[in-house]
Amino acid sequence: MKNPPGTLLPALVILVAGCTVGRMAYTGPHLTPAECRDVAALRTNAAPTMAQHESELAALRKAGYNPSPWYDPYYPADLQAAQRLVDYWFQTECPHLQTG
Repeated sequence: MKNPPGTLLPALVILVAGCTVGRMAYTGPHLTPAECRDVAALRTNAAPTMAQHESELAALRKAGYNPSPWYDPYYPADLQAAQRLVDYWFQTECPHLQTG
């Protein structure tokens, strides 16, 4: 089936615009209140819950870590870089949850 003339260009423009918008700098808080709370809870000696682990993983993904089931030549450096970024976000965005 052949595309009618002029239908491919608008679709291409929308696709490119979506890719561009996805790369725009994010200026709001990086961690949600739940992620702040769960990261704080994980820093204690209490037994973590599955929800807290999932929240931590969501924060690490926001920081650029992609836990792939395939070989990752940058592991553990990429995980450690994401952990440092989440730590920074936690320090700057969640001061009310930090312990002494």
